[in-house]
Amino acid sequence: MTSDIAPPAPPAQAAPPRLHYAWLVAAVAFLALVGAASFRAAPSILIDPLHEDFGWSRASISSAVSINLVLYGLTSPFAAALMERFGMRRVVTAALILVSAGSGLTVFMTATWQLVLLWGVLVGLGTGSMALAFVATVVDRWFVARRGLVTGILTAGSAAGQLVFLPILAMVAEHYDWQTVALTVSFAALAVVPLVLVFLRNRPSDVGTVPYGAGPDYVAEPPAPTGRGGAAGRAVTVLLSAARTRVFWLLAGTFAICGASTNGLVGTHFVPAAHDHGMPVTAAASLLAVIGIFDVIGTIASGWFTDRFDSRKLLGTYYLLRGISLMLLPILFANTVHPPMIAFIIFYGLDWVATVPPTVALCRKHFGADAPIVFGWVLASHQIGAGAVAFLAGLVRDRFGGYDAAFYVAGGLCAIAAVMSLAIVAKPRKVAAAIG
Repeated sequence: MTSDIAPPAPPAQAAPPRLHYAWLVAAVAFLALVGAASFRAAPSILIDPLHEDFGWSRASISSAVSINLVLYGLTSPFAAALMERFGMRRVVTAALILVSAGSGLTVFMTATWQLVLLWGVLVGLGTGSMALAFVATVVDRWFVARRGLVTGILTAGSAAGQLVFLPILAMVAEHYDWQTVALTVSFAALAVVPLVLVFLRNRPSDVGTVPYGAGPDYVAEPPAPTGRGGAAGRAVTVLLSAARTRVFWLLAGTFAICGASTNGLVGTHFVPAAHDHGMPVTAAASLLAVIGIFDVIGTIASGWFTDRFDSRKLLGTYYLLRGISLMLLPILFANTVHPPMIAFIIFYGLDWVATVPPTVALCRKHFGADAPIVFGWVLASHQIGAGAVAFLAGLVRDRFGGYDAAFYVAGGLCAIAAVMSLAIVAKPRKVAAAIG
């Protein structure tokens, strides 16, 4: 007898999972950071050409670099607050246009004050608006899982972009002139703007989704109120609150040494220091580019480690090994590239900004919802350290005819940073709530 009951329908096949929009936001942020980093690659390439073309001292040129580095840091916490109020897309678009304008207009300069205004102030403000506080904002808004890994990837984009551009810009400077370098950087920053306008979104709710890794019970946090004074008032209020804690000063102090030993010293003065020993500028710039390549590996690995290990111990290890390598660098310079120098380049690349993921993680752990702005202020200390050493190392070169003393002092400071990292308390007493 045939049954009139239809057999149950087979279960519907689940649709293959789509790529989460958070990864597209991360990809656009990566490209924006690389575009901004292209200008930050220019200083070490242009120090000698500007000195030869205008007769400006290296200390004068380095002063513009110092202002750029300091403003890059000081702008960061205010940019993070502006992103809370106006959104990431508007702030990043304006920043890229500012970088492009500041770089392009340098072809018309004839005096050092113009270099300071364009190279130091305009580009410093533009790149500062896309500093690592932007990384912290993207990660906090769009990711619940894989935060350390994504922080490492975006940080690597910022640092590696700066270094990978070096051999390209060095070849342009060698075959053409420094003005062509400035225009190349201007177009590179401007080219990213359409991608930001089309694909970058401020929050997951803008595209009807939740952060990557969020569970079914996820409830989106409302945007933090700006309070009196708007974005600037919130940035200052968060600073005043964080500054009452010991951990903030330890993080700021270690990151100041980080900036001094990377962007301020090696990033700005490695090429002229190698050139002092007879190495061609293009060869020295290529070595910095190799640092950028290995930086990608090291920073992503550091993000992976940060998801799994004690961030304090990671920082202590990174700073100690960096200090030892800087102590050895002066004896490695020669007129040709030799195996010990290649070993230094590989190691320094792995360690270049490996400090960022654990530092961001410690900010998040100790300061909660205020972490992006707190990290912006920590980054400001990074750039103050970088700016101070960028100028002082140029002064050392002018006064003593070499950079050896600068490398030795930086190595000693890194050892101090290792001790400071381990002095950070393992667990916060109370995670700060967002400040209204």
